[in-house]
Amino acid sequence: MLTSSSRLLRLLSLLQTRRHWSGTELAERLAVNPRTLRRDIDRLRELGYPIHASSGVAGGYAFRAGQALPPLLLDDEEAQAVAIALQTAAAGTVSGVEEGSLRALVKLQQVMPTRLRRRLDALRSTILPLESLRPTVDAGVLASLALACRDQLRVAFAYRDSRGQATARTVEPQGLVHTGSRWYLVAWDPARTDWRTFRIDRIDGAPTLSEHFAPRPGPEGGDLRAYVSLSIGVSAYTEQARVVLHKPLAEMARQIPPTVARLEALDDARCVMHSGANHLESLAYWLMALDVEFEVLEPPTLKALLEKANARVARALARSGKGLS
Repeated sequence: MLTSSSRLLRLLSLLQTRRHWSGTELAERLAVNPRTLRRDIDRLRELGYPIHASSGVAGGYAFRAGQALPPLLLDDEEAQAVAIALQTAAAGTVSGVEEGSLRALVKLQQVMPTRLRRRLDALRSTILPLESLRPTVDAGVLASLALACRDQLRVAFAYRDSRGQATARTVEPQGLVHTGSRWYLVAWDPARTDWRTFRIDRIDGAPTLSEHFAPRPGPEGGDLRAYVSLSIGVSAYTEQARVVLHKPLAEMARQIPPTVARLEALDDARCVMHSGANHLESLAYWLMALDVEFEVLEPPTLKALLEKANARVARALARSGKGLS
């Protein structure tokens, strides 16, 4: 049996993991009777936690935003500072903390009073960072999408594809993935009956959250990082290539990120690179600059481009040699 204090902390943690809990589910999770559960809910309310109760067949308990920030040992200014810091971290300023920062930001915004959210929005609109070379995303959009993924809510948004064409999408979000330079939403697209990835910096305006949807197994066995890597590293391009690299997989993996190509071990000394490009010329020149012995398996057009480039380099070296003699 949990002690009273431990049980309260466990109850608070459960209430923050889902949008809605029935009283029966909570009582079973905590191994208490309904009367004890109601008493614990009242104790959390006395401490300032905004817990909403509803009756009827679909009744239960839900964690809601209240009139005051629950006791987190933070005053308004400190909560605001933490939210801004989390937004900055979620945008990828510090590597490795983006997704954790986003989860924390969603939890904080969920219980933040309206007055603080308004002040935070005002600050965000007036703080102008220096121009970044990589795409930027709005922290509010990230937080809304993270909430939709967590609570399994359909989401609608305006989207611009790689050709700049505008479309309206309504999808069932599965998760968010940060690649180190960009944020991607992985979602089931009912209109196309398939999984899709969406660059979040291409979403125009605020997404709209709507009704619940039934969860389904994710792509690539639930490994969303692998799915995004495959989608943006190979499948997204019109031209596909397979190349044997004459170095071990572990060594090449340090040079080639998964968002650029997919690597498979061939033996202890070689690996196969699956890569894509919209123009094979760029892939040919990238291979020559990779500083590794290789052989092209496919396509034949890539081999022809390399032969053409090799002949041009040979002529250039021959001319350079004549000029030096």
